Amino acid sequence: MAVEYENASEYIKHHLGHLTLGEKGSFWSIHVDTMFFSILLGSIFLFIFISAARRVTSGVPGGLQNFVEILVGFVDQQVKDSFHGRSKLIAPLALTLFVWIFLMNIVKLLPYDLFPYVAHFIGLEYLRINPTSDVNATLGMSIAVFFLIIFYSVYIKGAGGFSKEMFLKPFGVWFLPFNFVLKVVEEIAKPVSLALRLFGNMYAGGLIFTLIALLPWWIQWTLGLPWSLFKLLIITLQAFIFMVLTIVYLSMAHEDH
Repeated sequence: MAVEYENASEYIKHHLGHLTLGEKGSFWSIHVDTMFFSILLGSIFLFIFISAARRVTSGVPGGLQNFVEILVGFVDQQVKDSFHGRSKLIAPLALTLFVWIFLMNIVKLLPYDLFPYVAHFIGLEYLRINPTSDVNATLGMSIAVFFLIIFYSVYIKGAGGFSKEMFLKPFGVWFLPFNFVLKVVEEIAKPVSLALRLFGNMYAGGLIFTLIALLPWWIQWTLGLPWSLFKLLIITLQAFIFMVLTIVYLSMAHEDH
C-alpha cells in the first residue's frame, strides 16, 4: 500500500525531512537518521577493509584484495602528489574520507521511495538515508579537518611560527590587525567551503530526484536513468574533491617557511 500525500509539497517535505531527536530547528536537536546511517556506512567500510586485510595473500589475490589494493594505491598516489610533509596519518585519513563519503553519497541511488515508505510503515515520520545531504554531517567532517589543520600548523611551525603566520602575513608588521583578519577568514573558509560544496551538490541531487519522482512513471524512467548515471559521476567526484582538498590543506599546514 502506497503512502498517500495531499500534494507535491507534502511529498517533497516527507522525502527531504530528517528523523529528529529534540525540537526541530533547535541547535541541540539531533538528526538521528544522519547519525545512524553515517555510523552504519562507516562500519561497512571498516568491515570490508578489515576483511581484506585478514585475507591478504602474497600469492594470487582474490577479487576483494585486488579491489582494496587498487583503491589504496590510488589514494596513496594522490597523497604522494599533493602532500609534501611527513606524516603517517594523512594517507589513512584520505582513504577513510574518500571511501566513507563515497558510501554516504552512493546510497542516494537506492530506490528513492523505499526507505521513506518503510519508515512510514514502522511509525517514523521521516527517514533520510543520505548523510551528506545534511549540512550537519558535512560540517562535522570539515570541522574535524580544520582542527587537524590548526594542530599541524602549531606542531610543525611552533607557536611562534604559527603566530607570525597569523599576524605578519601577507603585509608585514605595519598591517598586523588586517593580516590577522585576512588569515582568520582564509582559515575559516577552508572548512566552510569543504562542507557546503559537498552538502550543496548532494542536497541539490536529492531535490532533483524528488522532483523526477513526482512525474508520470514513463517520464521518471526517461529522466531518472540518465540523471542517476550522471549523479554517479558527481558522487565519486565530490568524494575525490573533499579528499584532495583535505590533503592539500594539511600539506600547507606542514610547510614551515
